[in-house]
Amino acid sequence: MSQTVTPDSDPVQENDDVMVEIRDLKTYYQGTGLFDRNPVKAVDGVSFDIHRGETLGLVGESGCGKTTLGRTLLQLETATAGEIRFNGTDVTTLSGDDLYEWRRNAQMVFQDPDSSLNDRMTIGEIIREPLDVHEWKTPRERKQHVRELLDAVGLQREHYFRYPHQFSGGQRQRIGIARTLALEPEFIVLDEPVSALDVSVQAEIINLLEDLQEEFDLTYLFIAHDLSVVRHICDRVAVMYLGHIMEIGPTEELFTDPANPYTHALLSAIPEPNPTSDKERIVLHGTPPNPRYPPSGCPFSTRCPARIRPDGFETLDDEIWTGIRILRELLRERRRAERSIRERIRGRLGYETRFGNMDETYQELFGELDVPAEVEDILQSVIEHASRHDEQCAIDELNDAFGSVCDGFVDSVEDETHKPELYTVSESGRKSYCHRHDETYREPDTVFEDRSNS
Repeated sequence: MSQTVTPDSDPVQENDDVMVEIRDLKTYYQGTGLFDRNPVKAVDGVSFDIHRGETLGLVGESGCGKTTLGRTLLQLETATAGEIRFNGTDVTTLSGDDLYEWRRNAQMVFQDPDSSLNDRMTIGEIIREPLDVHEWKTPRERKQHVRELLDAVGLQREHYFRYPHQFSGGQRQRIGIARTLALEPEFIVLDEPVSALDVSVQAEIINLLEDLQEEFDLTYLFIAHDLSVVRHICDRVAVMYLGHIMEIGPTEELFTDPANPYTHALLSAIPEPNPTSDKERIVLHGTPPNPRYPPSGCPFSTRCPARIRPDGFETLDDEIWTGIRILRELLRERRRAERSIRERIRGRLGYETRFGNMDETYQELFGELDVPAEVEDILQSVIEHASRHDEQCAIDELNDAFGSVCDGFVDSVEDETHKPELYTVSESGRKSYCHRHDETYREPDTVFEDRSNS
């Protein structure tokens, strides 16, 4: 990598052609159960801009918060905190008639064209419905406008009186796009618009979206899993993980020279059509943390192959570090799990419970590894605490020994507010959310690749 890295105190630069400004946006969901005190942090402090006329791609694993972010931008979900400025107006403060009028300028194309259309309505009625709701001009002009929209999306005017079940999946998505365009919006959220379609049809819809963007001067937020589609259609890309934007910048630059460890891992999963390619995939161990209990510090710290190690353990074997990470997550899950009365009785009587035997866990994680004596002493003490169901004490001891700045530790003290900054990593203004860009923790350019198999 050849980035010029500078700390960015203001992570989003002001620009005259900015249409949508997102500042420290949070969308939390409170639990409904008696013990669900912690909210699900679907979007957790996101800041970026969307420029007029561009297509900004939003990618990430399932459950990272992409769709929630898109729906929050359109106020289909209520923001917990932060600002969403659309042409200078904070839409999170709008209500009643003001919100009703604003929604003419921002629309959404949904992932599933089947469930987003009403089978009891004709195509003409479906597309005309937004016009009727907003009392757009006269009934005669509305019908004429619908027929023009059918032409624009590649359908026939006689389709006006047909029903959704008479069309293919690609045609139904064209109908959904026509309905979205009915009120002539400026900004459209495209939520996985081609993921439910055949590959041959996907190309047709992508080309249609590009043509419509040019014809109607549209601005897109393009949410997708398919990175090849994102690379084709998007001007810039934002990479999301566990409710955070991990990296954002120009598409081709991000794909060819990723700066964030998570972006590296995500791009390495793209299938390579060349069977002789020596490209290696970066395998991330474990699963994304529960968004109700995200890690303190960096959200990617529990799976990151480039995680910063504490002083004295820099040369520890990668497999041992993987075991430590897995053990920490296992203890966190055990701490949150509530033991039933039956399990407590079984434990007192010496019978096995669903929490399992910690000695077996230790053997499974470290049994075949050459663990240094000082590390083994710490791990054995951790296992003893966990065996007595004192998971918090076990976690504390594990963190005291192996916690780092990536976990939110400052001078060996855990601080949940100590998170990475968005650093500017190129002259184009591309930004990455990672402690590795701080000169204190920066390593050679190969840091992410060298530990790709850990």
